[in-house]
Amino acid sequence: MSLFTDGPIITIPTVAREVFDVTGAGDTVISVVTLALCAGASFEQACIISNIAAGRVVAEVGVVTLSPKELEAAINEK
Repeated sequence: MSLFTDGPIITIPTVAREVFDVTGAGDTVISVVTLALCAGASFEQACIISNIAAGRVVAEVGVVTLSPKELEAAINEK
């Protein structure tokens, strides 16, 4: 993922270990970025968190949701 700002481009590497299905990954990124920004995160923090969330959902088959506890666990693993 790349974040374009007035400064240098920030590149955030993927955190997906195994990819089984990318369905819904973009929706996950958009929703988690929005949630993180509304909670007061910076754009960089929001992108990092959403990248972790997307890495988690692509490890499942089909469209899946990520609970707050699952997202917290994924962040703590990182």
